[in-house]
Amino acid sequence: MLDKNIRYRQNLTGRKIAIIVVGNAQWPVLRGYVDKVVAAVNEAQPGSFAEVAIPFENKSRSPRFPRSDG
Repeated sequence: MLDKNIRYRQNLTGRKIAIIVVGNAQWPVLRGYVDKVVAAVNEAQPGSFAEVAIPFENKSRSPRFPRSDG
């Protein structure tokens, strides 16, 4: 579960860590955005916060069990 307010609940001033929130943890989707995640990690500075926006797939149609429309 993602804490959407973590940016506001954690004071990172003076901290030696950075927080990067990845907006979707589903590997089949995340795989297409690895370059964005890597870029966010490379740009992170101590005390920084970044969010990598990754859209969620439409769950109405499962790629494993496609609907038959015929």
